[in-house]
Amino acid sequence: MTVNYEKTSTNEGVLHFTIAHEDAVKAMQQAYKRIQKDVSIPGFRKGKVNYKMFTQMYGEASLYEDALNILLPSEYPKAVEEAGLDVVTQPQFDVDSIEKGKDWEVQAKVATKPAVKLGQFKDLEVSKQDREVTDEEVDQRLAAAQNKLSELVLKEGPAEKGDTVVIDFEGFKDGEAFEGGAGQNHSLELGSDSFIPGFEDQLIGAKEDDEVEVKVTFPEDYQAEDLAGQDAIFKVTVHEVKAKEVPELDDEFAKDVDEEVDTLDELTAKYRKELEEAKNKQADEAMEEEALRQAVENAEIDDLPHAMVHEEVHRQMDHYLNEMQRQGISPELYYQITGTSEADLHKQFEEDADVRVKTNLILEQIVKDEEIEASDEDVENEIQSLADNYNMDADQVRNIITEDMLKNDIALKKAMEVITESAKEV
Repeated sequence: MTVNYEKTSTNEGVLHFTIAHEDAVKAMQQAYKRIQKDVSIPGFRKGKVNYKMFTQMYGEASLYEDALNILLPSEYPKAVEEAGLDVVTQPQFDVDSIEKGKDWEVQAKVATKPAVKLGQFKDLEVSKQDREVTDEEVDQRLAAAQNKLSELVLKEGPAEKGDTVVIDFEGFKDGEAFEGGAGQNHSLELGSDSFIPGFEDQLIGAKEDDEVEVKVTFPEDYQAEDLAGQDAIFKVTVHEVKAKEVPELDDEFAKDVDEEVDTLDELTAKYRKELEEAKNKQADEAMEEEALRQAVENAEIDDLPHAMVHEEVHRQMDHYLNEMQRQGISPELYYQITGTSEADLHKQFEEDADVRVKTNLILEQIVKDEEIEASDEDVENEIQSLADNYNMDADQVRNIITEDMLKNDIALKKAMEVITESAKEV
């Protein structure tokens, strides 16, 4: 094999390599065996045409593409190794020359791993995070639980903000009823801002069986263009006024909310603990994100290849769409539901794709410089964790993910820990 690498930029180039003629002939014969049963030539039974007769009739060139597909998975890695390249993207193959009786000459456009020079990545100073849970936050959590258990009860007096009215309504513009402007027995919480601005305020004070004329102006950006910015009148009939009955904050309420507690004090303590855990987790994640960002900014990366960023975008898209399919949503259905396209999703994952690539390169360099390795125990723990998360058997995980892939992922996580665990909040 003859190999020659031609640089086209700092981390991109064209790898030229040859494939021995005898290997090419074997590959063409192998390619023909795959199609022989379907070959038919007048005077021969289908499937009984030999290789020599086929090439005389159709020429060897008819087998070149299939033969290349057989050869490249083994020949290309040999060429990469001989050239001493660290290739980081899928190659784009092309043929330089194929002549009968001669070695085949092939080229592959490749991107190589950029040189990474680490800056400071240990003992980084990050912003101090708020981890304190206030009494007000606990009260808000209790109030949310109260609201969840609240009930709507009929009231005789006038409607107040926070009450719910059951109404019939019909809208008119210039004295004519307009499409989509009517409803019957509609429950509307006053103050929810779910109707046109100003509509709900004009029902405050209304009582059961009242008829109210509500005057509104539709917003300029209203979805129905013929109504946007227009004045309208709604004729409203109030059938019922309901007030929200909120349970008392007492021990009985606590037991109704959570069967694991017996008193309001226990529920309050449980909510505080849950809020503290959530806030600490959020603070840890924010601290880790800032430390990692600093480590990336402190490093120097020599000319990031565009092909690496492109592959990262498609890797993220594939992962996202696979997760959707696990939930029973095909890509076609996803685009239909969201009103987006593949191009929209591509654009979404383009944001910060270069940062994600740089981050991964830096973590890989830390793994190398710090001589980080994943032990057999680490691998087994990771397999069990994945099995638990995806409700699979450990053997199923082993069949899907290779040990090398797991070790690489674990090593990158350990590199991340080198950065984050040494970071200090200031």
